[in-house]
Amino acid sequence: MTRCRLCGSEAMESVVDLGATPPCESFLAADRLDRPEPAYPLHLRVCTDCWLAQIPPLITPEETFEEYAYFSSYSTSWVEHARTFVADAVRRLGLGSGGGDAFVVEVASNDGYLLRHVVDRGIRCLGIEPSVNVGAAARDAGVPTLTAFLDPGTGEAVRAEHGPADLVVANNVYAHVPDVVGFTRGLRALVADDGWVTIEVQHLLTLIEQNQYDTIYHEHFQYYTVASATRALASGGLTLVDVELLPTHGGSLRLWARPAEAAGEPTGRVADVLAREKAAGLEELSGYADFSARVAKVRRDLLRFLIDAAERGETVVGYGAPGKGNTLLNHCGIRPDLLPYTVDRNPYKHGRFTPGTRIPVLPPERIAADRPDYVLVLPWNLRAELVGQLSFVHAWGGRLVFPIPELSVVEVES
Repeated sequence: MTRCRLCGSEAMESVVDLGATPPCESFLAADRLDRPEPAYPLHLRVCTDCWLAQIPPLITPEETFEEYAYFSSYSTSWVEHARTFVADAVRRLGLGSGGGDAFVVEVASNDGYLLRHVVDRGIRCLGIEPSVNVGAAARDAGVPTLTAFLDPGTGEAVRAEHGPADLVVANNVYAHVPDVVGFTRGLRALVADDGWVTIEVQHLLTLIEQNQYDTIYHEHFQYYTVASATRALASGGLTLVDVELLPTHGGSLRLWARPAEAAGEPTGRVADVLAREKAAGLEELSGYADFSARVAKVRRDLLRFLIDAAERGETVVGYGAPGKGNTLLNHCGIRPDLLPYTVDRNPYKHGRFTPGTRIPVLPPERIAADRPDYVLVLPWNLRAELVGQLSFVHAWGGRLVFPIPELSVVEVES
């Protein structure tokens, strides 16, 4: 990658090089274990002109999302997060009040985890979801869903058929699009001239500060600050109006934007977060200087723990099979000799193997049957939720291990 995908600059500087890994959601069926498995460089760089952090677009969204292994509804906390957001957005924007025909569109709507709450309120809505299998699950749940990728043409076609959207939601997708300018123009095509666009995306500030390097993977093409997101939104005719800092995914942004002609002045929260980013040095190279060294320490500490446990004859198994976990497992070189299996609530992944590291993915009940000494929690961002879900390991003296932001071993209470 020689040019920034947002501004076209060639002023690209390395942040961290994680080697080469397979795409993080390409779980292997048993009959594929003896076949070649492609791996692609995973090297994060930052543009020193517009300060968008990004990786090369070495895979296409079509390769990742036409059949997708992630179903949002399997995370209890994420479904509750969506329910709360819908309630707040309906109240904030007055959707459906006064007898109006409000219309909500969600881009990358997954299995309808969010729009089901819109349907329940009797508000007209549409999901735009590229994954055939996940979109089918949404339709089965009663959520109208179009199978498509968003670009300006899709946005214009949806607007022509359904009318402009009062609210366009794009949660955890703005990082997943290599053509960020085209995608943003698609958002502008969907939204009414006086409507709103809300985007949730991981905050680069917390990624750097909290060593969250496992969230770097091939389907995440770029990583945003409020400053770089403001520039990206402007490329499609949208203006940032407000921002919220969220705890999701270890630290996320909720961006509230409007068409430029209706935006007005941004709130004080935008200025506050911009000041935090500037103080952290994220618009100069000093803010990234020691990140690679801290990533290397996470790797060493986790490997040391697993090797020491194996030499003591103690058992360690995994919990969860998220995309971020596969970045961690591949970067650390963890194989079944150190982690014989992981478990996941998503039945789609059962009987499959993690990409690159070939670790079996089993149903969650296996943990109680085997009573391991330690459970390595790969979706560390769900720590509060999972400490409760896994409290049963206390019965045999088991403990939980969280690898990020730094290795911690946690005693749980029954």
